[in-house]
Amino acid sequence: MKASELRGQSPEVLRAMLLERRKEQFRQRIQKATGQLEANQLIRQTRRDIARIKTVLQQLNDRTDR
Repeated sequence: MKASELRGQSPEVLRAMLLERRKEQFRQRIQKATGQLEANQLIRQTRRDIARIKTVLQQLNDRTDR
C-alpha cells in the first residue's frame, strides 16, 4: 500500500482501514506467539501500513485545521 493511494481516500475509509489493519496486527501477534505465523515479514508490513494510514489521517486533519 502506497501513501499516494491513501491520499485519495476519505477520512472515514482511512479510519476503517486503520481498524482493519490493527485487527490484522493483533491476529498476527497471536499467531507469532503460538508459532503459527509462517511469514514474519507480514508483521513489519502491517506495522508500516498502520503508520502510513495514521500519517495521511494526520495530514488531512492538519489541512482542515487551517
